[in-house]
Amino acid sequence: MPILCRPAVLVPENTIGMEETLELARRMHADHPQLDLVLQLISNTGVNKRHLVRPLAETLQHPGFEARNAVYAQEAMARIPGVVRPALAAAGDLGPEDIDAIIFVSCTGFLMPSPTAWMINKLGFRNDTRQIPIAQLGCAAGGAAINRAADFCTAYPNANVLIVACEFCSLLYQPSDRDVGSLLANGLFGDAVAAAVVRGRGGYGVQLERNCSYLVPDTEDWISYAVKETGFHFRLDKRVPKTMAMLAPALCALAESHGWDAGALDFYIIHAGGPRILDDLRDILGLDPAFFRYSRATLTEHGNIASAVVLDALRRMFEDNVLEHGATGVIAGFGPGITAESCVGTWSSPISQPSDLRTRLTARESAA
Repeated sequence: MPILCRPAVLVPENTIGMEETLELARRMHADHPQLDLVLQLISNTGVNKRHLVRPLAETLQHPGFEARNAVYAQEAMARIPGVVRPALAAAGDLGPEDIDAIIFVSCTGFLMPSPTAWMINKLGFRNDTRQIPIAQLGCAAGGAAINRAADFCTAYPNANVLIVACEFCSLLYQPSDRDVGSLLANGLFGDAVAAAVVRGRGGYGVQLERNCSYLVPDTEDWISYAVKETGFHFRLDKRVPKTMAMLAPALCALAESHGWDAGALDFYIIHAGGPRILDDLRDILGLDPAFFRYSRATLTEHGNIASAVVLDALRRMFEDNVLEHGATGVIAGFGPGITAESCVGTWSSPISQPSDLRTRLTARESAA
């Protein structure tokens, strides 16, 4: 079965803390009729620190959509190699030539051709590498990328798939947006790039056994972009924090279809869009809060980093290194739609894997 290997994650060097975020909101929106509510909502996120691709003073300016998108392209190309190389190494010392497909996920900028083409041209991937860009699933794209990589490796059992998530949420800041949802988003989202490899054979990590997609009917406008001259304007409905009651049944059904109890697993990697998501799922499944420690740590230290959340939470689980071989768990990402992308699997402990050239060439020929 496909194995999801250890992710690599990088966050930019510029940071902003909770107190600075609150002070900015007080200063910039002193006349807002719901300022007290905004400040309370930001405080409730529990986000202590976020990382920004550009210094704060530059982030607060808006030079126009064209300039913003140019920054996105520049920063993506500068930072993606820093996660691709360690992700390949963590998957058994693979090289770019061993990758059969690249899934690139991002909702914070737009390039055509996709950055996958740039990666193939500049980072040594083969010219016949499949390109699978996903641009419109928002935060759910992290889970979707894992699921589509597992599907690819199920179809091509000797294949290796590279996932890259590139999210610069700070480039979506819109000074003119003053609704409560936008002001909350200004204090919630952060920037990060992440990568991980899913292998059809070899490697160690999470063995991906079953996945599902689920869309809550008639919720398309709950998380969305209004696309205007000034770029993407994030729209967040006040009902979004309560969606776990609608999404949890699908998660439970996935586990049940695999013969498992969703409330009796060993690990939970859940997209931490906000603390309410984790709190509600904890209560629905009757779990100890410690089961969400990796997701909550990502939220606290990086904020909501969109599609990169699940990869960062997974990185933390790998680093913690406390799971026993065969431990069962779930990975889930939630985003616009309202969409859930979830999978269940078991922990596969490190074992000796062949990595000589002959083995790599045989695997590549089988995947072709």
